Amino acid sequence: MVEDERMQVIMGLIMHGGNAKSQAFQAIQLTKIGDFDGAKAAIAQADQSIKAAHDTQTDMLTKEAQGEHAKVDLYMVHAQDHVMNGITFRDLAVEMIAIYQKITDK
Repeated sequence: MVEDERMQVIMGLIMHGGNAKSQAFQAIQLTKIGDFDGAKAAIAQADQSIKAAHDTQTDMLTKEAQGEHAKVDLYMVHAQDHVMNGITFRDLAVEMIAIYQKITDK
């Protein structure tokens, strides 16, 4: 992989991971004001961001399996951290939405 292409992949992972985290945070904020439909829409957006990151990771894994080894450096580790944070924050947001809904249903 050419260095420019590799950096584009890394920046894409950072962007998608960051977007997922922001969208999940937005879902929590909407939940706090009782906008559950808006919260679910924000989670759907987070899911799209996570899918985009996952598609990139799948492409990298496929290339790795075909013998095209990815350079793993601090940039790549940082990018993967952003993706994992986005996934974790999304999962937490889904649980918080369920808790808020349960509390307000009473």
